[in-house]
Amino acid sequence: MTALLWAGAGAAVAFVVVFLLDGLTRPGYRPVRHPVSALALGDRGWLQTTNFIVCGLLITAAAPALPAQVGSVPLAVVVGFFGLALVASGVFPMDPMRGYPPGTPEGTPTEVSRRHQLHDHAGAAVFTALPVASLVATFALPGPLWTWFSGAVTVALFGGFHAFGQAWENDSARLGLIQKLVITLGWSWLALLFVHAAT
Repeated sequence: MTALLWAGAGAAVAFVVVFLLDGLTRPGYRPVRHPVSALALGDRGWLQTTNFIVCGLLITAAAPALPAQVGSVPLAVVVGFFGLALVASGVFPMDPMRGYPPGTPEGTPTEVSRRHQLHDHAGAAVFTALPVASLVATFALPGPLWTWFSGAVTVALFGGFHAFGQAWENDSARLGLIQKLVITLGWSWLALLFVHAAT
């Protein structure tokens, strides 16, 4: 079980590292402008697709090991759901839009594919499950450090994901930056949760 927990922690860290490095080196991709999901498009799209699926599967596999270590079945269920939603985000990539891949018109199409709609649903599940997990952890994990840390992360994630949603609706030039900051915070909290459970 400990190995699974370490795998979950590694997956959460690797997810962030991969999309940051890929985004910084991908021709035509603007990290401040474009969302992480756009990296699943284009010639190198397989890399982010793999990132979604492998990391999601490892997090899902690690979730059942949490109750024995932290004593919370609800926390494990929400984390497992988060992992599965991450997998779905990779299985159903978004449509090309907003200038990526290069040559794609700027702006959002008036009609999107069913695949894109499923990606949106999966993304909503991801961005809801993680703050719910940190909220559960606020009350489930012993000790004031984890109570206050998880509580602060919960507030930041709900606020951050709302800010990203507004940025997406307004086609903000900084929506990619907002999303990446929030993802980095949330996935870092998840990695620390797994490390805490493993040790």
